[in-house]
Amino acid sequence: MPEGDDVHRVAGQLHHALAGRTLTRTDFRVPALANADLSGQAVGRVRARGKHILIETHAGQTVHTHLKMDGAWHVYREGEQWRSPGHRALILSVGDVTAVGFALGFVRLWPTADEPAHLGHLGPDVLGPDWDAVAAIRRLTEDPAREIGVAMIDQWVMAGPGNVYKSESLFLRGLHPKTLVGDVADPAALVGLVERLMKANRWGPRITTGDTRPGRRLWVYGRAGAPCRRCGTPVEQIAQGEEPADRVTYLCPSCQPSPGA
Repeated sequence: MPEGDDVHRVAGQLHHALAGRTLTRTDFRVPALANADLSGQAVGRVRARGKHILIETHAGQTVHTHLKMDGAWHVYREGEQWRSPGHRALILSVGDVTAVGFALGFVRLWPTADEPAHLGHLGPDVLGPDWDAVAAIRRLTEDPAREIGVAMIDQWVMAGPGNVYKSESLFLRGLHPKTLVGDVADPAALVGLVERLMKANRWGPRITTGDTRPGRRLWVYGRAGAPCRRCGTPVEQIAQGEEPADRVTYLCPSCQPSPGA
């Protein structure tokens, strides 16, 4: 699943392509919205809220999409060949420019004024104008009995971080992901590290090691079985939370000793 910085970049690309222009064609190829038509409405802005992409029109409508695991947005000029099949697509055209959302996790349409009802559960967005580190720390520490690796990517705690920033920041802080929140000595430092990493990588490529060479940019994420860059111990991969298939964490068992070790 994309991280919040990925989603903010996509939203920025869509805003550049669509904002201030009038929709000349819309095609919602999802059953629940098959009859929806926003043609004639001008796009006001496109923005990200955590991992959600919101396309707002001046007529007061919001197209709400989420990439989930397999979704993607592409922008095409007239005549360009699409890079994916369009049978599960959302198509938004403004004259000679077409934005196509492929295999999106979901597509919803609602009045812009109703945003609090749809996204009010999200915590402060690390990359958004509403970012509030104090609120994020308070939410993170509200349940001391949670595992820190689970709490960190709870979007109610803070919107945007996913498995990459969880794994990398826990490694850098020397914390095992199964450490209980109440046993984390400095949760403020952890939240501050997530903020710095995400803001530094907002426009990509994603680097946490300081080494820009391909294959050297991350400490542990995606490196199961490879030697830790610090101590040489093989990196491990574990699953956590209620959706373990989607909640993968990478760690060095030596640099991040298990609780009680």
